[in-house]
Amino acid sequence: MCESFSLSHICKPCQKTFLQPQIFKRKISKNIEVISFYKYNEIKKLLHTKHTDIGFYIYKILAKNSMSKFALEFEFSHCITSIAIDDNIKNGYSHTAILNSSLKSKYIKPLHSKLRAKNSISYSGKSKEFRLLNPRNFELKTFKSKDIVLIDDIITTGSTLNQAIQTLQHYNKEVLFCLTLADASLK
Repeated sequence: MCESFSLSHICKPCQKTFLQPQIFKRKISKNIEVISFYKYNEIKKLLHTKHTDIGFYIYKILAKNSMSKFALEFEFSHCITSIAIDDNIKNGYSHTAILNSSLKSKYIKPLHSKLRAKNSISYSGKSKEFRLLNPRNFELKTFKSKDIVLIDDIITTGSTLNQAIQTLQHYNKEVLFCLTLADASLK
């Protein structure tokens, strides 16, 4: 960000200056809360690295500065499960799997490869109407946990999260809340 030499992809001073998370909340489907840590426009260039080799390192830094900190402070009456939306490996890694893995803590157990979209169409830059006309058609693989936290990198219209919530509810899973890195509705 500052373009100074650093052994890390984003130097510590820039992480402290530009990547301090905040808590942003919004409600979607049946009053389920989505907690985001950044305004989309503030980290847009970093998020767009997700389909490149450097994206692995950028997402690790973003996850460490936001989701890992959240997980360390999060307390619940019992251990709950976190599931990433469509954590398919592309370009050597899955950006949502990185976010999900960073939540491992006393009260959160990440599971991988449990919620996959049968429709691989990209929603990036598409309208809400397009998203509604082209559902993800999520498929859920069997697991025992009932209480779920859904993980994604960006919330735009909320349609992806809503579709995932409906799929989980169909299988009698309870989505407690959702976590995303960034909210595109925030200015």
